[in-house]
Amino acid sequence: MKKHVLPILSVLMVFVFVLAACAPAATETAAPPEEPTQQEETTAPTEEDMPTEEVMTSDIDCLGAQPGDEISMLYQWSGQEETNLNNILRPFVEACGVVINPESTRDQALLDTRVQAGTPPDIAFWNVTQLAQYQDLLIPMTDLGVHEENYADFWKSIGTVDGLWLGLPVKADPKTLIWYSPANFAASGYEVPTTWAELDALVEQMVADGVTPWSLGMESGDATGWTGTDFVQDIMLVQQGPEYVMGIIDGTIPYNDPGVKQAWETYGKWAMGDEYTVGGAAGTVSIGFNDAILRVFSTPPEAMMVKQSGFAGGTILETYPDLVFGEGYAFFGVPEAQGLQGGSDWMMAFSDTNAVKALVAYLSSTVGGETWAQVGFDLTPNMAGSGAYTDPALMQKAEILANASGFTPDIGDSIPGGFGSAEFAGITEYVNGGDLDSILDNLAQVQADALAE
Repeated sequence: MKKHVLPILSVLMVFVFVLAACAPAATETAAPPEEPTQQEETTAPTEEDMPTEEVMTSDIDCLGAQPGDEISMLYQWSGQEETNLNNILRPFVEACGVVINPESTRDQALLDTRVQAGTPPDIAFWNVTQLAQYQDLLIPMTDLGVHEENYADFWKSIGTVDGLWLGLPVKADPKTLIWYSPANFAASGYEVPTTWAELDALVEQMVADGVTPWSLGMESGDATGWTGTDFVQDIMLVQQGPEYVMGIIDGTIPYNDPGVKQAWETYGKWAMGDEYTVGGAAGTVSIGFNDAILRVFSTPPEAMMVKQSGFAGGTILETYPDLVFGEGYAFFGVPEAQGLQGGSDWMMAFSDTNAVKALVAYLSSTVGGETWAQVGFDLTPNMAGSGAYTDPALMQKAEILANASGFTPDIGDSIPGGFGSAEFAGITEYVNGGDLDSILDNLAQVQADALAE
């Protein structure tokens, strides 16, 4: 089969060059479209860093796929993300001689049109909500050679619709992170908290020391408020847990439930207090979310911590390229969060050809998980990849993910009918002094109306 490798890779590279000009992709849980991706922080491995062909292909089972078999594929990734995907797929292509026919788009309407016309791609890498949308057309993962043992039960649960496991999680980017400067912490005698009580005590100690604990700016144009709702959801994961968050998403828990109010009040204490965050309430509403990140790493720092997604590392290095991870900047997981909030991408199959089965088997296998981790395309939910990361930031995030008991999408992105925009507006109103009960009652009504449609 090796004689087919060069022509097959040539075909693949042609598609890479054609698609490289496409716009950056977004996942279903990234708060505003402007939110950068984790790829800004990490560097893709060179050819020398990748495992050799002999190591990579020796354990790949082609499951009857023949050289020249084709797989049509639709996904949202482009640029460096698409390059990462091709680096991950290369060992499979070399081992099995399968030809990948990829197409990149951010427009879900294209996928919908293909499906409605009866010509869906063999494989789509898309959002978890599409599993329910296309459930009658998708092939269960258990019929496609999936290595089920490599996935935590909560991932299988998220990807299951009406009892059938329809989606394979391939990429995850946790948001439940707090960024800080280890050097600044050490200079002030502060230690990274391991419990929520320790975090709360640390915040109060910083205030007593005359230090501003948080930089919570959430200005983001029409999406102003998204960093606030992200933080509130992480607080819910601490106080209530992932099942509670999923209950809000499916409507079994109304948004004006006492548990929601408790999380908003916890966030509000920090977001509105002059002593707790840069600029107090006015600063929270007016300071841009990227600027909020940078204020923790300025000289001298304006605050000690910022709660932000994985992309923050890239934002930090763009302005402070000399900072070293683990010394000048780092992160820790929100202490005692019972699950993680984040973005995830899912593989779904509209075909059960041998080539598709081989691809599912490869990505869910040990070698597939290790390859994804070594390439560094965010995190792989495949537990086999947990020890294969080479980037130190990804290593730490992978450890946080490995210890998670659940993974929840962004509430605002998961409830339809404009709920996300209403949630952004609600938290902005609250920080500006609005009545919390009225705001939550309004959001509960928006939630109910959206889920009734």
